[in-house]
Amino acid sequence: MNNLRSSAITQGVQRSPNRSMLRAVGFKDGDFNKPIVGIANGYSTITPCNIGLNKLAMKAEESIRESGGMPQMFGTITVSDGISMGTEGMKYSLVSREVIADSIETACNAQSMDGILAIGGCDKNMPGAMIAIARMNIPSIFIYGGTIKPGKLNGEDLTVVSAFEAVGQLTSGKISEKRLIEVEKNCIPGAGSCGGMFTANTMSAVIEVLGLSLPHSSTMAAEDYEKELSSEKSAKALVSAIENNIRPLDLMTKQSFENAITVIMAVGGSTNAVLHLLAIAKTAGIKLTIDDFERIRQKVPVICDLKPSGKYVTVDLHEAGGIPQVMKILLNAGLLHGECRNIEGNTLMESLAKVPDNPPENQNVIRKINNPLYKKGHLAILKGNLAIEGSVAKISGVKNPVLTGPARIFESEESCLKSILNNDIQAGDVVVIRNEGPVGGPGMREMLAPTSAIVGQGLGEKVALITDGRFSGGTYGLVVGHIAPEAAVGGNIALIKEGDLITVDALNQKIEVALSSTELEKRRKEWIRPKPKYKKGVLAKYARVVSTSSLGAVTDYFE
Repeated sequence: MNNLRSSAITQGVQRSPNRSMLRAVGFKDGDFNKPIVGIANGYSTITPCNIGLNKLAMKAEESIRESGGMPQMFGTITVSDGISMGTEGMKYSLVSREVIADSIETACNAQSMDGILAIGGCDKNMPGAMIAIARMNIPSIFIYGGTIKPGKLNGEDLTVVSAFEAVGQLTSGKISEKRLIEVEKNCIPGAGSCGGMFTANTMSAVIEVLGLSLPHSSTMAAEDYEKELSSEKSAKALVSAIENNIRPLDLMTKQSFENAITVIMAVGGSTNAVLHLLAIAKTAGIKLTIDDFERIRQKVPVICDLKPSGKYVTVDLHEAGGIPQVMKILLNAGLLHGECRNIEGNTLMESLAKVPDNPPENQNVIRKINNPLYKKGHLAILKGNLAIEGSVAKISGVKNPVLTGPARIFESEESCLKSILNNDIQAGDVVVIRNEGPVGGPGMREMLAPTSAIVGQGLGEKVALITDGRFSGGTYGLVVGHIAPEAAVGGNIALIKEGDLITVDALNQKIEVALSSTELEKRRKEWIRPKPKYKKGVLAKYARVVSTSSLGAVTDYFE
């Protein structure tokens, strides 16, 4: 038990008072030399993503105790993006990532825990836990609550995005209100995180690739029994990691982050992964930049046909071999660093040794490397006079990722959505939603409602939408987010006017407004910085300390 922090509590000079407190929560005489293992339990009835987590937490708690550790469970928060989407409440979503990280760090460091097992489901649970894990660098493992199974309607697979798109379809006369209600009632059938390769499933895959969750665990369905068995096995693996002093920063290397980016590109993952990986890497002390995503994108094909732009959902990916099968294909193609290690102490090559070289023949979810959906990755990093620090475009499923058109300016998500639903947006327009960035929102809301309405109206291939806010993992079409610098701090997106010609060119990684530097400077002198929208509370604090999105929108960047 060398180097274990609980020794300060259980054996130090303040031994007697501290031991008394621990006896009150269940410690017996023989327990004081065991490692104290925290369980950060994200259980909540707020969202279907997290409603099944307590069962997993109890399984893990029992397994830790049987493996020789002393489990200490505590709660942490969650926000349901799907419920808050399109409302003022969505401003708290990205903020919750920081609250989760802060709460886990606070509990673990205050109680000198020897290891942490974090259990989460909804989008920000994963990166929040990972940021805390990187800060503390104590032996750690993450248990994903699991993906939801697809909703069914007349033989069609539905996800939460189906409901948002149905609103746009209704306003353009493509479906009836009866159909809208049927979609709403059937798209979310039970517990689990949103079922496509949206943000939650993207980030669970990232954690598996980084080696901080068990192989195959990131694509399991929340309601399947194997998820409980995986929780028990994860707890045992963590106690073993504590005994062998395997720490997160041993696993979080530049190479493992590059592996994670590679897998994100291959599976068609969420734009949010760019933001979250930058944040996690910053905390871990890894020199990862937004340009690394573009460098890797250029050589990694998309080999998985997954929603939102594809056909299948995450349970289909799991049945086809899950993330290990994807990684084996990429490893054989020379696209992964095989020497990276995982929480069990195995290298990637060792972990994948028994995984088949090729995907099963009886499925169409995972393709062979020489028959991809797209020859290059789907998350393009665009730069130009509208995004000097960069922006993120999701171009999967877009037939023509180049568009030049007049700017349609909106100062909030709500005003944009109203205009779309009034059928005011026309083919060829470039929709601009600004003052929704980390500072300006604050909180960098996701624009799922506007983008889904555009797709629902049949304009997904004919309209571009750009923003200093974010996009849901369920978004697709010609969309560009994370524009930095953002409008609220004087980025050039704040200076454009209605009708200015904007070019979005994902083929050449450019986003430009047809204005000279002289004209932009003239407008900058006339620009007035907007006043903060909040003067107290968590949003006010967040807006004062949050970094630019090109650095991951972190709140502890003080260099």
